[in-house]
Amino acid sequence: MPAATSPDRLVLRRPDDWHVHLRDGDMLAAVARHTAWPFARAITMPNLVPPITTVEAARGYRERILAAVPAGLDFEPLMTAYLTDEIDPEEIARGHAEGVFTACKLYPAGATTNSASGVTDIRRLDRVLERMQSIGMPLLVHGEVVDHDIDIFDREAVFIERILAPTLARFPGLKVVFEHITTCEAVDFVRAADARVAATITAHHLEFNRNALLVGGIRPHHYCLPVAKREHHRQALRAAATSGNPKFFLGTDTAPHGIAEKESACGCAGIFSAPVALESYAKTFEEEGALDRLEGFASEYGPRFYGLPLNTGTVTLQRQSWTVPDTLEAGSVRIRPFHAGGALAWRLQDARASEDTEPR
Repeated sequence: MPAATSPDRLVLRRPDDWHVHLRDGDMLAAVARHTAWPFARAITMPNLVPPITTVEAARGYRERILAAVPAGLDFEPLMTAYLTDEIDPEEIARGHAEGVFTACKLYPAGATTNSASGVTDIRRLDRVLERMQSIGMPLLVHGEVVDHDIDIFDREAVFIERILAPTLARFPGLKVVFEHITTCEAVDFVRAADARVAATITAHHLEFNRNALLVGGIRPHHYCLPVAKREHHRQALRAAATSGNPKFFLGTDTAPHGIAEKESACGCAGIFSAPVALESYAKTFEEEGALDRLEGFASEYGPRFYGLPLNTGTVTLQRQSWTVPDTLEAGSVRIRPFHAGGALAWRLQDARASEDTEPR
Protein backbone atom coordinates (compact mmCIF):
# COMPACT_ATOMS: atom_id res chain seq x y z
CA MET A 1 0.00 0.00 0.00
CA PRO A 2 2.10 2.95 -1.18
CA ALA A 3 1.50 6.34 0.42
CA ALA A 4 -0.91 8.51 -1.57
CA THR A 5 0.62 11.95 -1.69
CA SER A 6 -0.52 15.23 -3.16
CA PRO A 7 0.38 18.81 -2.31
CA ASP A 8 -2.46 18.93 0.21
CA ARG A 9 -3.28 15.35 1.21
CA LEU A 10 -1.29 12.44 2.57
CA VAL A 11 -2.80 8.96 2.96
CA LEU A 12 -0.69 6.43 4.87
CA ARG A 13 -1.06 2.83 5.91
CA ARG A 14 -2.31 3.00 9.50
CA PRO A 15 0.77 3.43 11.71
CA ASP A 16 1.87 1.99 15.05
CA ASP A 17 3.59 3.72 17.95
CA TRP A 18 6.47 1.65 19.30
CA HIS A 19 6.93 3.59 22.56
CA VAL A 20 4.01 4.98 24.60
CA HIS A 21 3.37 5.97 28.21
CA LEU A 22 -0.37 5.71 28.92
CA ARG A 23 -0.13 6.02 32.72
CA ASP A 24 -3.09 4.74 34.74
CA GLY A 25 -6.28 5.88 36.45
CA ASP A 26 -7.67 9.31 35.48
CA MET A 27 -4.64 10.11 33.35
CA LEU A 28 -5.06 6.89 31.34
CA ALA A 29 -8.74 7.66 30.82
CA ALA A 30 -7.84 11.09 29.47
CA VAL A 31 -4.92 10.26 27.19
CA ALA A 32 -5.65 6.80 25.73
CA ARG A 33 -7.81 8.13 22.90
CA HIS A 34 -5.02 10.34 21.58
CA THR A 35 -2.92 7.25 20.85
CA ALA A 36 -5.74 4.88 19.91
CA TRP A 37 -7.25 6.97 17.15
CA PRO A 38 -4.36 7.20 14.69
CA PHE A 39 -2.31 4.21 15.87
CA ALA A 40 -3.43 0.61 15.46
CA ARG A 41 -0.96 -0.76 18.02
CA ALA A 42 1.33 0.70 20.64
CA ILE A 43 4.17 -0.69 22.72
CA THR A 44 3.02 0.26 26.21
CA MET A 45 5.60 1.13 28.83
CA PRO A 46 5.45 -0.77 32.15
CA ASN A 47 6.81 1.91 34.53
CA LEU A 48 3.74 2.21 36.71
CA VAL A 49 3.77 2.21 40.51
CA PRO A 50 4.15 -0.66 41.21
CA PRO A 51 5.80 -1.65 37.90
CA ILE A 52 4.44 -4.34 35.59
CA THR A 53 6.60 -7.36 36.41
CA THR A 54 4.13 -10.26 36.22
CA VAL A 55 1.83 -11.75 33.62
CA GLU A 56 -1.22 -11.08 35.77
CA ALA A 57 -0.28 -7.41 36.25
CA ALA A 58 0.16 -6.99 32.49
CA ARG A 59 -3.20 -8.59 31.78
CA GLY A 60 -4.89 -6.29 34.26
CA TYR A 61 -3.21 -3.21 32.80
CA ARG A 62 -4.17 -4.22 29.27
CA GLU A 63 -7.79 -4.52 30.36
CA ARG A 64 -7.69 -1.05 31.91
CA ILE A 65 -6.21 0.40 28.73
CA LEU A 66 -8.86 -1.17 26.53
CA ALA A 67 -11.58 0.08 28.87
CA ALA A 68 -10.19 3.61 28.49
CA VAL A 69 -10.23 3.52 24.67
CA PRO A 70 -13.39 5.10 23.25
CA ALA A 71 -15.91 2.70 21.74
CA GLY A 72 -15.40 2.05 18.06
CA LEU A 73 -11.66 2.53 17.97
CA ASP A 74 -9.67 -0.51 16.87
CA PHE A 75 -6.55 -0.47 19.04
CA GLU A 76 -4.20 -3.11 20.44
CA PRO A 77 -1.89 -2.29 23.36
CA LEU A 78 1.26 -4.38 23.21
CA MET A 79 2.42 -5.08 26.75
CA THR A 80 5.95 -5.06 28.11
CA ALA A 81 7.58 -6.43 31.24
CA TYR A 82 9.58 -4.14 33.53
CA LEU A 83 12.93 -5.77 34.19
CA THR A 84 14.31 -5.84 37.72
CA ASP A 85 17.40 -7.43 39.21
CA GLU A 86 15.30 -10.30 40.59
CA ILE A 87 12.72 -10.88 37.85
CA ASP A 88 12.03 -14.54 37.03
CA PRO A 89 13.06 -15.59 33.50
CA GLU A 90 10.31 -18.18 33.39
CA GLU A 91 7.66 -15.58 34.21
CA ILE A 92 8.89 -13.59 31.22
CA ALA A 93 8.87 -16.67 28.98
CA ARG A 94 5.38 -17.64 30.14
CA GLY A 95 4.03 -14.17 29.40
CA HIS A 96 5.57 -14.25 25.94
CA ALA A 97 4.23 -17.75 25.20
CA GLU A 98 0.73 -16.73 26.32
CA GLY A 99 0.74 -13.65 24.08
CA VAL A 100 0.78 -11.17 26.96
CA PHE A 101 4.33 -9.81 26.86
CA THR A 102 5.55 -8.56 23.49
CA ALA A 103 8.91 -7.39 24.84
CA CYS A 104 10.87 -6.54 27.99
CA LYS A 105 11.92 -3.06 29.02
CA LEU A 106 15.29 -2.24 30.56
CA TYR A 107 15.35 0.84 32.76
CA PRO A 108 18.68 1.47 34.45
CA ALA A 109 17.70 2.16 38.08
CA GLY A 110 17.15 5.89 38.53
CA ALA A 111 17.37 6.82 34.84
CA THR A 112 13.90 8.31 34.36
CA THR A 113 10.31 8.45 35.65
CA ASN A 114 9.40 5.51 37.92
CA SER A 115 12.68 3.71 37.29
CA ALA A 116 13.73 3.25 40.91
CA SER A 117 12.95 -0.48 40.66
CA GLY A 118 15.03 -0.85 37.51
CA VAL A 119 18.24 -2.76 36.89
CA THR A 120 21.33 -1.90 38.92
CA ASP A 121 23.77 -4.08 36.92
CA ILE A 122 23.12 -5.51 33.47
CA ARG A 123 25.01 -8.70 34.37
CA ARG A 124 22.27 -9.52 36.89
CA LEU A 125 19.99 -10.03 33.87
CA ASP A 126 22.10 -12.69 32.18
CA ARG A 127 19.64 -15.52 32.84
CA VAL A 128 16.75 -13.38 31.64
CA LEU A 129 18.56 -12.28 28.50
CA GLU A 130 19.56 -15.86 27.70
CA ARG A 131 15.89 -16.87 27.94
CA MET A 132 14.75 -13.93 25.83
CA GLN A 133 17.36 -14.73 23.20
CA SER A 134 16.18 -18.33 23.03
CA ILE A 135 12.53 -17.38 22.42
CA GLY A 136 13.15 -14.39 20.15
CA MET A 137 11.75 -11.81 22.57
CA PRO A 138 12.97 -8.22 22.01
CA LEU A 139 14.75 -6.18 24.65
CA LEU A 140 13.81 -2.50 24.73
CA VAL A 141 16.44 -0.28 26.32
CA HIS A 142 16.43 3.13 27.89
CA GLY A 143 19.99 3.77 26.84
CA GLU A 144 21.62 5.88 29.52
CA VAL A 145 24.08 5.21 32.30
CA VAL A 146 23.23 6.81 35.62
CA ASP A 147 26.69 7.29 37.11
CA HIS A 148 26.89 10.63 38.91
CA ASP A 149 30.29 11.37 37.40
CA ILE A 150 28.96 11.17 33.83
CA ASP A 151 27.55 14.39 32.35
CA ILE A 152 23.86 14.02 31.53
CA PHE A 153 24.53 14.98 27.91
CA ASP A 154 27.04 12.11 27.58
CA ARG A 155 25.06 9.34 29.23
CA GLU A 156 23.72 7.81 26.02
CA ALA A 157 27.12 7.61 24.34
CA VAL A 158 28.66 6.06 27.46
CA PHE A 159 25.81 3.54 27.64
CA ILE A 160 26.66 2.32 24.16
CA GLU A 161 30.29 1.74 25.09
CA ARG A 162 29.84 0.29 28.57
CA ILE A 163 26.52 -1.55 28.39
CA LEU A 164 24.96 -2.01 24.97
CA ALA A 165 27.91 -3.13 22.85
CA PRO A 166 29.19 -5.68 25.42
CA THR A 167 25.66 -7.05 25.99
CA LEU A 168 25.09 -7.59 22.28
CA ALA A 169 28.45 -9.36 22.08
CA ARG A 170 27.51 -11.69 24.97
CA PHE A 171 24.09 -12.46 23.46
CA PRO A 172 24.59 -12.67 19.69
CA GLY A 173 20.96 -13.66 19.02
CA LEU A 174 19.23 -11.06 21.20
CA LYS A 175 16.95 -8.57 19.42
CA VAL A 176 17.27 -5.03 20.78
CA VAL A 177 15.40 -1.78 20.24
CA PHE A 178 17.48 1.20 21.30
CA GLU A 179 14.63 3.48 22.28
CA HIS A 180 14.27 7.25 21.81
CA ILE A 181 17.82 7.72 20.59
CA THR A 182 19.19 11.27 20.86
CA THR A 183 22.79 11.28 19.60
CA CYS A 184 24.83 10.83 16.45
CA GLU A 185 26.73 8.09 18.33
CA ALA A 186 23.47 6.13 18.69
CA VAL A 187 22.57 6.67 15.03
CA ASP A 188 25.99 5.42 13.93
CA PHE A 189 25.87 2.44 16.29
CA VAL A 190 22.44 1.28 15.11
CA ARG A 191 23.28 1.83 11.46
CA ALA A 192 26.45 -0.27 11.79
CA ALA A 193 24.89 -3.06 13.84
CA ASP A 194 23.39 -6.20 12.36
CA ALA A 195 19.70 -6.66 11.62
CA ARG A 196 18.75 -7.59 15.19
CA VAL A 197 19.28 -3.97 16.36
CA ALA A 198 16.85 -1.15 15.63
CA ALA A 199 15.92 2.20 17.16
CA THR A 200 12.93 4.43 17.73
CA ILE A 201 13.04 8.19 17.26
CA THR A 202 10.62 10.64 18.87
CA ALA A 203 8.92 13.59 17.21
CA HIS A 204 10.27 16.02 19.79
CA HIS A 205 13.92 15.01 19.44
CA LEU A 206 13.54 15.69 15.72
CA GLU A 207 12.06 19.10 16.44
CA PHE A 208 14.36 20.82 18.95
CA ASN A 209 17.82 20.74 20.50
CA ARG A 210 18.89 21.58 24.05
CA ASN A 211 18.62 25.33 23.41
CA ALA A 212 14.85 24.90 23.50
CA LEU A 213 15.18 23.78 27.12
CA LEU A 214 17.66 26.39 28.36
CA VAL A 215 17.75 29.56 26.22
CA GLY A 216 15.74 32.49 27.54
CA GLY A 217 14.95 30.71 30.78
CA ILE A 218 14.25 27.12 31.74
CA ARG A 219 11.47 25.65 29.58
CA PRO A 220 10.11 22.76 31.66
CA HIS A 221 7.74 21.55 28.97
CA HIS A 222 10.74 20.76 26.78
CA TYR A 223 12.35 18.68 29.51
CA CYS A 224 12.48 14.99 28.66
CA LEU A 225 14.75 12.03 29.28
CA PRO A 226 16.94 11.35 27.49
CA VAL A 227 17.44 15.10 27.43
CA ALA A 228 17.72 16.86 24.05
CA LYS A 229 21.30 17.28 22.85
CA ARG A 230 23.31 19.65 20.62
CA GLU A 231 22.15 20.65 17.14
CA HIS A 232 24.46 18.25 15.26
CA HIS A 233 22.83 15.36 17.12
CA ARG A 234 19.36 16.58 16.09
CA GLN A 235 20.49 16.78 12.49
CA ALA A 236 21.79 13.20 12.69
CA LEU A 237 18.41 12.03 14.01
CA ARG A 238 16.55 13.83 11.23
CA ALA A 239 18.83 12.27 8.62
CA ALA A 240 18.30 8.78 10.10
CA ALA A 241 14.52 9.08 10.45
CA THR A 242 14.02 10.32 6.90
CA SER A 243 16.63 8.06 5.27
CA GLY A 244 14.39 5.12 4.50
CA ASN A 245 16.64 2.86 6.58
CA PRO A 246 14.30 0.25 8.16
CA LYS A 247 16.38 0.17 11.36
CA PHE A 248 14.77 3.48 12.41
CA PHE A 249 11.06 3.74 13.11
CA LEU A 250 8.40 5.70 14.96
CA GLY A 251 8.23 5.73 18.75
CA THR A 252 6.80 8.88 20.26
CA ASP A 253 7.71 8.31 23.92
CA THR A 254 4.60 10.38 24.62
CA ALA A 255 4.65 10.92 28.39
CA PRO A 256 1.91 13.03 29.98
CA HIS A 257 2.37 14.89 33.25
CA GLY A 258 0.16 17.53 34.79
CA ILE A 259 1.30 21.13 34.36
CA ALA A 260 1.88 21.44 38.11
CA GLU A 261 4.27 18.46 38.02
CA LYS A 262 6.16 19.90 35.06
CA GLU A 263 6.41 23.44 36.46
CA SER A 264 7.71 22.49 39.89
CA ALA A 265 10.98 22.76 41.79
CA CYS A 266 11.84 19.26 40.52
CA GLY A 267 9.89 19.02 37.30
CA CYS A 268 8.97 15.69 35.74
CA ALA A 269 10.56 14.53 32.49
CA GLY A 270 8.26 13.84 29.58
CA ILE A 271 6.51 15.41 26.60
CA PHE A 272 2.87 14.69 25.78
CA SER A 273 3.12 14.39 22.01
CA ALA A 274 0.32 11.93 21.26
CA PRO A 275 -2.28 14.56 20.19
CA VAL A 276 0.05 15.92 17.49
CA ALA A 277 2.37 13.00 16.81
CA LEU A 278 1.69 12.32 13.14
CA GLU A 279 1.36 16.01 12.34
CA SER A 280 4.73 16.68 13.94
CA TYR A 281 6.47 13.83 12.12
CA ALA A 282 4.92 15.03 8.86
CA LYS A 283 6.36 18.48 9.56
CA THR A 284 9.87 17.08 9.89
CA PHE A 285 9.63 14.79 6.88
CA GLU A 286 8.31 17.60 4.70
CA GLU A 287 11.07 19.94 5.86
CA GLU A 288 13.59 17.25 4.88
CA GLY A 289 11.94 16.66 1.49
CA ALA A 290 11.04 13.10 2.46
CA LEU A 291 7.24 12.88 2.78
CA ASP A 292 7.36 9.83 0.52
CA ARG A 293 9.35 8.02 3.23
CA LEU A 294 7.03 8.78 6.14
CA GLU A 295 4.87 5.69 5.57
CA GLY A 296 7.83 3.33 5.88
CA PHE A 297 9.02 5.01 9.09
CA ALA A 298 5.53 5.17 10.66
CA SER A 299 3.78 2.08 9.35
CA GLU A 300 6.15 -0.57 7.99
CA TYR A 301 9.59 -0.80 9.58
CA GLY A 302 8.37 -1.31 13.15
CA PRO A 303 6.03 -4.24 12.54
CA ARG A 304 8.57 -5.92 10.30
CA PHE A 305 11.21 -5.73 13.03
CA TYR A 306 8.78 -7.14 15.60
CA GLY A 307 7.56 -9.84 13.20
CA LEU A 308 3.98 -8.55 13.12
CA PRO A 309 1.67 -8.06 10.11
CA LEU A 310 1.34 -4.66 8.53
CA ASN A 311 -1.92 -2.87 9.25
CA THR A 312 -4.55 -2.77 6.51
CA GLY A 313 -6.26 0.51 7.39
CA THR A 314 -5.26 4.06 6.57
CA VAL A 315 -4.86 7.48 8.09
CA THR A 316 -5.31 10.72 6.20
CA LEU A 317 -3.42 13.94 6.88
CA GLN A 318 -4.69 17.12 5.27
CA ARG A 319 -2.68 20.27 4.71
CA GLN A 320 -4.47 22.65 7.05
CA SER A 321 -2.91 25.28 9.26
CA TRP A 322 -4.20 24.97 12.81
CA THR A 323 -3.21 26.01 16.30
CA VAL A 324 -2.48 23.37 18.92
CA PRO A 325 -4.45 23.99 22.15
CA ASP A 326 -2.48 25.41 25.07
CA THR A 327 -3.81 22.77 27.45
CA LEU A 328 -5.79 19.55 27.52
CA GLU A 329 -7.80 18.25 30.47
CA ALA A 330 -7.29 14.97 32.31
CA GLY A 331 -9.99 15.03 34.95
CA SER A 332 -8.89 17.73 37.36
CA VAL A 333 -5.38 17.81 35.85
CA ARG A 334 -4.30 20.04 32.97
CA ILE A 335 -1.68 18.80 30.50
CA ARG A 336 0.36 20.94 28.12
CA PRO A 337 0.76 19.09 24.79
CA PHE A 338 3.73 19.22 22.46
CA HIS A 339 3.57 22.30 20.18
CA ALA A 340 1.09 23.93 22.59
CA GLY A 341 -0.03 27.28 21.22
CA GLY A 342 1.93 26.75 18.03
CA ALA A 343 0.81 26.27 14.44
CA LEU A 344 1.13 23.05 12.46
CA ALA A 345 0.64 22.74 8.72
CA TRP A 346 -0.79 19.19 8.66
CA ARG A 347 -3.81 17.84 10.53
CA LEU A 348 -5.08 14.31 11.00
CA GLN A 349 -8.49 14.01 9.34
CA ASP A 350 -9.34 10.33 9.27
CA ALA A 351 -8.28 6.91 10.53
CA ARG A 352 -9.78 3.66 9.26
CA ALA A 353 -9.25 0.20 10.69
CA SER A 354 -9.39 -1.36 7.22
CA GLU A 355 -9.80 -0.17 3.68
CA ASP A 356 -13.51 -0.93 3.59
CA THR A 357 -14.57 0.58 6.93
CA GLU A 358 -16.18 3.95 7.40
CA PRO A 359 -14.21 6.87 8.83
CA ARG A 360 -14.41 7.35 12.58
